[in-house]
Formats: sequence, structure tokens, C-alpha cells
Amino acid sequence: MIDLYHFGFSTCSQKVRMVLAEKGLDFTSHEIDLLSGAQHDPAYVALNPNHVVPTLVDGGRVFLESTLINEYLDEAYPERPLMPESAADRHAARMWTKLLDQRVHPATGTVTFALGPRNMILQQPKEVRESNIEAIPDPEARKRRRSVIEHGVDAPEFAAALAAMVELLDRAEKALADQTWLTGSNFGLADAAIIPYVLRLDHLAMQPLLGPTVRPRLSDWYQRTQLRPSFQLAIAEWAPAEVIDLMRAQGEPEWPKIERILAGAEG
Repeated sequence: MIDLYHFGFSTCSQKVRMVLAEKGLDFTSHEIDLLSGAQHDPAYVALNPNHVVPTLVDGGRVFLESTLINEYLDEAYPERPLMPESAADRHAARMWTKLLDQRVHPATGTVTFALGPRNMILQQPKEVRESNIEAIPDPEARKRRRSVIEHGVDAPEFAAALAAMVELLDRAEKALADQTWLTGSNFGLADAAIIPYVLRLDHLAMQPLLGPTVRPRLSDWYQRTQLRPSFQLAIAEWAPAEVIDLMRAQGEPEWPKIERILAGAEG
């Protein structure tokens, strides 16, 4: 039996759950509430010293890092392969996950906490808020988190983070001119990895970035991905409508300012 330690709205948890669903693999769920700081609990840190989710346990062995977890799942359970057959196409798929890990994922954290849960976190007692921030192991990540919680979209880190996410959208739009899915001819690991980041922009009320008149191929890919049974099992069922509504309500008032930030980047 597979055990998965995860959080419903975590992008990295979403992409691992997508792969589990695509492969028809059941798992025992252990939810780790990131907003309350459960990832810093000593019992969980003993399992994942990076203070993050997801963590997968299979056959008594612990697996960390969502990109590597998904590659492990594809190799350990090969009946429904999610990587292309050719070495060149596998390299292309890994270029997407490398981009996510190096640039997009850190940027997404900055964008998310500048908008989505910021007000809720600011309502926490200061000692609780500071304790959760100080528990982040990486000093640069800790600095970014404090900055965006204090300053929101006016934080100095926000514009560059947003630009990194928009760059992902532009790259995907270009790639989809020549192929049906971002992994190639079939839905695969790259698609499962990228969908949570596109979805996050949608949930933060940045739908104009995803519209069919702006990025038609990406918009089509996004709609097709949401129609897959795996999306319902892995993402929709873990995303209560009231939480999505709350996130959008936080993002909508900031959209005019975000538009100005994007216009400045383009200028």
C-alpha cells in the first residue's frame, strides 16, 4: 500500500496525485495542513526533513521531491507509462520539470502567498505567523515568504515571480503548436506537473492570462486536461469550492495592479 503525505491545494501534491490517478494507484492519505504549519511538526520532519509536501512511502521506503516521486512511480508501476518511448522525447519532458523545479515553483510560492492565503495568515497571532515563517529551512525562501505576507503584490519579489509564471504559459503555448500534449503525443508526466501551476493562476483570478483569445492552444490544453478523470480524482475532489472562491476573492481586487505590473514588464 502506498502512503501519501500531502496537502489538498499544494501544487506538488496535486501533480503526484495526478500521476497516481493516471496509473490507477490507490493510496492511503495523510493530509498535512501547510497553513497551520503541520509540515514543521517534528514527527513529520523526521519523515521529510525539508518541511514540505508531498512525501510518498511505498514498500516501507520513503520518497521525496515530487518530480522524482513521479519518475519513481512511472518506473515502479510501468503498466500505464507516462513518459515517451524515445530518449529525445524523455529529455524534452524532463526539460519541463527542470523548469518547474528551478524557476516556476519558487515563483509560484511567492505569487500565491502575496494573494491567496495572505489575509488569513495576517489574522493569525503574530507569534504563530513568525514561528511558521522561521521554521522554513531555506533562508531565501523564508525571506521571500515574510516579504510577500507583509507587502502582498507590492513586495519587491512579486513582479519577477509573476514573470516566471507567465514565461511558463508562453513556452507551453509555443510547444503546443507542434504536439497534442506537453509530454508529446500522449498525456504524461510533463502535463501532470504543469497543470497545477496553470490552475493556480486560475484560482488566483488571473483567468485573463489563460483565455482562448490570448493563448488559444494553452486554453485548449487546459480545458482538455480538466476533462480527464484523473483531474477530478486528483485535484477537483481535493479543492473545496469555498476555498477556491476565497482565493479568487483575494485575487480579483489585485488584478488591475497585476495588469500594470505585466504591462511594465512588457514595456
